[in-house]
Amino acid sequence: MSYAIARLKKLKRGNISGSASHTARERETPNADPTQKNIRFIGSLDPHERLEDLVLAKIAEHEQKRKIRTDAVYCVELLLSASPSYFRPDCPTNAGYYEQQKLDDWVEATHQWLADEYGSRIVRAELHLDEATPHIHAYFVPVDDQGQLRCNHFFDGRQKIHEFQDSYYQTMRLIELERGIKGSRAKHQDIKDFYRIVEEGRDLEVDELSAAQLKAKAADRDRANQRKQEMEATAKALSLENEQLQRRIAQLEQDNQQLRKLTEWSTDLALDDVAWELGLWRKGNKWVGGNHIINIDGSKFSDLAPASHFEGNDAIDLVKHVNQCNQVQAITWLGERFGEVGAKRAAQAHAQKVAADIIQTQPASQFTPPVEDKANWSGVEHYLTQKRGIPSDCVQMLHNQGLVYADSKANVVFVMRDLEGNTKGAFLEGTTNKFSGYELGTVRRDSWFYFTLGKKPSDKTSTAVLSDSPIDAISVAMLEYQVKGIPENRTVYMAVDDTSSLPVERLRNVAHVQVAFSQSTVARAVKELLPHSTQLKCESRDWNTQLINFSHQLQQRYSQQKHEELEL
Repeated sequence: MSYAIARLKKLKRGNISGSASHTARERETPNADPTQKNIRFIGSLDPHERLEDLVLAKIAEHEQKRKIRTDAVYCVELLLSASPSYFRPDCPTNAGYYEQQKLDDWVEATHQWLADEYGSRIVRAELHLDEATPHIHAYFVPVDDQGQLRCNHFFDGRQKIHEFQDSYYQTMRLIELERGIKGSRAKHQDIKDFYRIVEEGRDLEVDELSAAQLKAKAADRDRANQRKQEMEATAKALSLENEQLQRRIAQLEQDNQQLRKLTEWSTDLALDDVAWELGLWRKGNKWVGGNHIINIDGSKFSDLAPASHFEGNDAIDLVKHVNQCNQVQAITWLGERFGEVGAKRAAQAHAQKVAADIIQTQPASQFTPPVEDKANWSGVEHYLTQKRGIPSDCVQMLHNQGLVYADSKANVVFVMRDLEGNTKGAFLEGTTNKFSGYELGTVRRDSWFYFTLGKKPSDKTSTAVLSDSPIDAISVAMLEYQVKGIPENRTVYMAVDDTSSLPVERLRNVAHVQVAFSQSTVARAVKELLPHSTQLKCESRDWNTQLINFSHQLQQRYSQQKHEELEL
């Protein structure tokens, strides 16, 4: 039984000359008979013509719509052959010998297949007769029908490799060649896997194939089972993500509808139409009537009459000024002239402009942190060190930095700052009860409890560790400190309880982001926003519990060591 053999190798630009020097016998080739002449049947016979120039010329025939990547595949080397038993059926082990008619039939069929399948995109093809088994090296430039260099279009994945081999077999079966074992090897498409056949002249015997097939099938079955498990897990995850996505889409559609309504209502009435309804008449570029000379500029107007000088910003202002009425009367008048919808539009636009004026003119509210009560500090310090297991030197450091203190109710106050260090909030945790929560007025979207360790404060932060709460942020830092010591790089430990307050843009510039959330859903959400982040696994209920357990283990080891020293 004789088999058709078709393998390929993708060549980047830097690999082309090396492949060409081998196939053109520009360098010494082991197992090659120098007395035998190889035949180039596609491409120029000029020995000085470089394969790389042929490839680049073929690519240049088509204007590339996008820049060619530096790691792009410029051409594909095809190795085409058949079992030695095809070329010499009576003596398959007689390396170098072949029956001329068999060879001619195979070369003619292969040449026709190359022409039909790839046409002018084959820039060179050579028949090698100087090794044990005849074979052909053909070079294909993977330019697609749109003229783009795109190797993946032709040979991306096992399915397309199989299609390539199936295509060759459909031609080779006409000269009574069989197809090889489909998918029998993990790297089936690699030229190296079968090059030994043409070098050594050994045939693929049936028993050898059977053993290889059984081994390959077992490996394939194991991979298939593993792949199935991975796909099932992926399917579950995708199903969950799809549900979340559908809910998000529904919410966005609802928000979009509300936004459209808001946009519709926020569009004020045209002031020219309002002036006309007020009984003013146009005189040049002005609207006049009574003691008024109204100049309208978009959504603004001004009364140029000396006795009535006034400036306004919307339809309600214009009605109030001309009719000398209050806001309620102005809206009622607009409802009579423009209907309920028109009056609502005018009222909405007026309210937005009033709100904008207030925002622009009034000073922003300032957060007032809880008043510090130094008399309660000793109790708070005892709570943090004894109940929460935080080392006393860490508690003292945070206290000295003004990041942790006690209030009048003996709560622990964790100061929250923006990224420039301005205090904008506080998180409180009770020491005598289970109370915890934010101080009223905290700007949760723009402030966090955080502190840094390692190197100088002026150094750039290279690592960020995110956790649920201030206690967990401190606990993670102390666990790392007790195991590894002070961080080598500048590291910030930050409490972020929700992705809506995550400083995404700033964290994208931090090289290493570690997620230490107790809830996996939050961790996954952070992963979507910060793909380069990695997750820290907590071995206990939360990081503070893990810190306490670790401290107990260290204390037990220390006590045991002291006991052993006393016994000695």
